Amino acid sequence: MATKAEIIAKAKAAILDFDEEAAEEVANEALKAGVNPAELIQDGFTAAMTEVGDQFEAGTLFLPHVIAASEAMSAGVKVLTPALEKMGGETESRGKVLICTIEGDIHSIGKDIVATMLKIAGFKVVDLGRDVAIKEIVSKASEMKPNVVATSALMTTTMVNQIQVEEQLKESGLRAGVKTMVGGAPVTQAWADKIGADIYAENAADAVTKLKALF
Repeated sequence: MATKAEIIAKAKAAILDFDEEAAEEVANEALKAGVNPAELIQDGFTAAMTEVGDQFEAGTLFLPHVIAASEAMSAGVKVLTPALEKMGGETESRGKVLICTIEGDIHSIGKDIVATMLKIAGFKVVDLGRDVAIKEIVSKASEMKPNVVATSALMTTTMVNQIQVEEQLKESGLRAGVKTMVGGAPVTQAWADKIGADIYAENAADAVTKLKALF
């Protein structure tokens, strides 16, 4: 049987090879070997996605690569989700988070990692996906009554839509009842302050830390 370190290395390789089937296989192998699924995600899948993100920023990988890597990670995480939910069920739920990538933006890499890490931390996460219309965010917030509405923007041209989230939540009378969290490569604390968002998350670990402190 492979060691934990070997299984984690395989998980990284699956993402870096954009291989959905390999990601599923290593996820199943990890569960059989008793490897903590949260550890596999953090040290294997997420570590590889961080490398993909760095290469994308450096111009050595391109958007199709990022999407393929993200889909491979999603395939692996899907296998691990029942075990993660069981782990999450053993701890009291910290709160409900509605999360998505903002309208006009098809990037999901960062948002996927944040959603996964929040699930591991015991939050109930409702992931609406990417390129989500503002009106759908507001509609789902009204329907699901989350504690937090979190939006990710990976481009300066789409981060302006985070202003619309704030305004439309106010117009619908929902804003007073939820916290808003913003993140993404061009997003800063100054931007969060400017638009009136409650929380700025620099990365997935920061998002978890700040929401744990909040609840």
